[in-house]
Amino acid sequence: MTDDTAEPFQSGESATGNWISIGHPAVAEICSEGFDFVVIDMEHTDMGLETIGNMLRAVDDDAAPIVRVPLNDPGWIKRVLDLGVAGLMIPMIETAEQAEQAVDAMQYPPAGTRGVAPARASDYGRTFGEYFETADDELTTILQIETERGVENASDILAVDGVDAVIIGHGDLSASLGVFGEWESERFESALDSIVTTARDHDTAVGMLATDRESIHRWTDAGVDFLIAGADIAYLSEGSDAARAEFEDLVDN
Repeated sequence: MTDDTAEPFQSGESATGNWISIGHPAVAEICSEGFDFVVIDMEHTDMGLETIGNMLRAVDDDAAPIVRVPLNDPGWIKRVLDLGVAGLMIPMIETAEQAEQAVDAMQYPPAGTRGVAPARASDYGRTFGEYFETADDELTTILQIETERGVENASDILAVDGVDAVIIGHGDLSASLGVFGEWESERFESALDSIVTTARDHDTAVGMLATDRESIHRWTDAGVDFLIAGADIAYLSEGSDAARAEFEDLVDN
């Protein structure tokens, strides 16, 4: 990776992002301010392509917009890339073949199979020639390893040319291992260490979602390179709960 877009996701570099699940441009605008990147989630939300396009227009210029697509599907990957992202996060990667499929869908021919057409990503065709020549190098491909099978195949997955970074889906991974939410369990810690070590061997950046001080320290100590340090729904729900609790305390006293 030699481009500016991929800088937050280089092995050994520290970067901080924000997670967005609420499909309103104001949320993207607020949550991108001051961060290196944002992840806009399509896998576990009701956001469609039109919403994603409007969210991308609102993201701060200094934050790299990453979209997590619903699944590892060439059609979804193509359509979201055309909206003008810095990169994509592809969920549930368990094998090298799945990683190759994702990378293939991210790249234009002859390197890959991405469909060729002018869209927002190329200023609606005004800069399409330049975009076609540079997109394969500048787009960031982030794969999610979040199952026991993915851990077992991590070395083969990260050996695939074109994989820029990996994010550990700790919730799904702990569930897959039979220790959901037990971050200090031997099984989870062993799997986490295995992925981080494998990523180091392949000079690939590794990241995680950390939504509180404890998890920030836990994942940093585990050796991850970049963190998603919060999520919009957590800010809203926790802030709402805190405001209600403070009001009730004042009324009761």
